[in-house]
Amino acid sequence: MATKPVPPRPTPRLYLATPAVDEPARLAAELTELLAAADVAAVLVRLRESDPRSMISTIKALAPAIQHAGAALLIDGHPDIVARAGADGAHLTGVAAMEEAVPSLKPDRIVGVGGLATRHDSMAAGEAGADYVLFGEPDANGQRPSREAIAERLEWWDELFEPPCIGFATSREEAETFAAAGADFVLVGNFIWSDPRGAKAALAEIGDAIARAHAGTFGKAKADGRAEG
Repeated sequence: MATKPVPPRPTPRLYLATPAVDEPARLAAELTELLAAADVAAVLVRLRESDPRSMISTIKALAPAIQHAGAALLIDGHPDIVARAGADGAHLTGVAAMEEAVPSLKPDRIVGVGGLATRHDSMAAGEAGADYVLFGEPDANGQRPSREAIAERLEWWDELFEPPCIGFATSREEAETFAAAGADFVLVGNFIWSDPRGAKAALAEIGDAIARAHAGTFGKAKADGRAEG
């Protein structure tokens, strides 16, 4: 009896983090163009600290450009305004913050979590209901693990756990490494917006690089499996 073919592993998708938002109208116009240039699954909106009403207005100004493009809109922190702003979820830092937010967000909205310094923290987040885990973002002091350490954590998670894992990339090289390591998504932010060629060109290039890195690793693994069979 022939064995059932294993479906191809999906190419990692992009998760785009915005700069801290000052002018939502200007960013909304830019996002419309950006989201047409690459396969962006979600946008993480970073808000300037303000009063809740102003932050909700900012999210509502950005929502059409993001959600009409088929991307999810997540807010960095501020789970208390997610529903009122019409966002799709929130990204929290640390297991405690995530656990506190879960009752108000689940099951209708996405709850993602980063700030996971140890494997134990990562497993605790998964057990608490995280919809994804993020590895590699800077801590409060701006420090982050090495590219190799982040890739190792992604590989470990990918092999053992169901919720998607995301690699926080600060360069094209990191994005390629994380795609090859088994990340389901690659988060990109500041280096996209500061690219002298413009964010659109940078994002399209990263999308292509991720696809090549993924194909180079998982396409080869599939071919090797066929050869061994």
